[in-house]
Amino acid sequence: MSSINLNPQMSRRSLIAGAAALSAAGVLAGCSGGDEAPAGSGAASGAAVFKLGGIGPTTGDAAIYGNAVKNGAQIAVDEINAEGGDIQFELNFQDDENDPERSVNAYNNLKDWGMQILVGTVTTAPCVAVSAETNADNMFQITPSGSSTDVIGGQPDADGNISTARKENVFQMCFTDPNQGAASAQYISEQQLGTKIAIIYNNSDTYSTGIYQSFLSEAADLGLEVVAESAFTNDSATDFSVQLNDAKNAGADLVFLPIYYTPISLILTQANQMGYAPKWFGVDGMDGLLTVKGFDTALAEGCMLLTPFVATAEDEATKAFVETYEGADYGNGETPNQFAADAYDCVYALKQAIEEGGITADMDPSDMCDALVETFTSSDFSFTGLTTAGEAATWSDTGEISKQPTGMVIEGGVYMPLDA
Repeated sequence: MSSINLNPQMSRRSLIAGAAALSAAGVLAGCSGGDEAPAGSGAASGAAVFKLGGIGPTTGDAAIYGNAVKNGAQIAVDEINAEGGDIQFELNFQDDENDPERSVNAYNNLKDWGMQILVGTVTTAPCVAVSAETNADNMFQITPSGSSTDVIGGQPDADGNISTARKENVFQMCFTDPNQGAASAQYISEQQLGTKIAIIYNNSDTYSTGIYQSFLSEAADLGLEVVAESAFTNDSATDFSVQLNDAKNAGADLVFLPIYYTPISLILTQANQMGYAPKWFGVDGMDGLLTVKGFDTALAEGCMLLTPFVATAEDEATKAFVETYEGADYGNGETPNQFAADAYDCVYALKQAIEEGGITADMDPSDMCDALVETFTSSDFSFTGLTTAGEAATWSDTGEISKQPTGMVIEGGVYMPLDA
């Protein structure tokens, strides 16, 4: 039986550990070079200002993800600048409407602005396109949510073939798609959540197919019985009667949904109309389900998913972040999702790497990239943040992060720790 340990330095433990204090606000000696602080940024006078670019959908169907990343990153930037230390950030976030071509155009606009590091992009297809550009430019890129292995490259497919070479400048704060699929199969098996499992996935989406394939492989190794596998495409994502009848007729008592929240809302609605009520289990794409306009959120009760962040956790770091995010300057009443927390962690991880790597704001972006890569992959570099479950996360030279997922369930119209 194969296994996946998203953080090999820690044993699987009770989900939801309190997040430890975020990286210390140390100062960078000898960092007097670089741009002056931008007007109105709150940056300390004479501090080294690093220009961060961000790209993601702030309009359109995937806007919940892009706005979450934008707000989460901005909170981190504002906190760091308010500390008045020698390292300061300026963030320029561009809307790509979840379109790869627009995302590449946004990247070029950010380069013209003077971007030195990219935090993004947010969604998978644009991130794959932009990571090819950053790799050609040797621009350091860390994505909070672009989870496909094609984003980082160098990962073998199910047949052991590597179709996309490793992009050594690209790192992920999120789990890769294979990790999400395998971890979900493990969790379902360990918790004995279902005896007969159906899968509904989007075979026109690399995010969904990547998770589906790794889940299926791990489920076979674990002895989970998958009784139905049904696909749909973006063009057919309105009527799920065939997929649901396949699952129901096969006797599935749990349906795995490695897809985004909009089709999930339709699946839950249509399943309710036909009287089918299995357990539902998703991955990070399910986060956002409670925000779908016109959706009866009562149908989401009991839905489960794996995630690196739960906004209802009781540790002080999470509570402080949620309070700030919900303020008028950022989310304006919206509760932060995991993408916001991952983006927040991206900025703080960059700050820590800049400090530890002796990186200065007047460095050439390519030299800065080389130094950041060396620091992130160093054996003595680790980071503890909102999305690391109170443990130190590390990065391998593949660009993947090693951290433990947590689980949450929708109860009373809110996300709650699954094992609380």
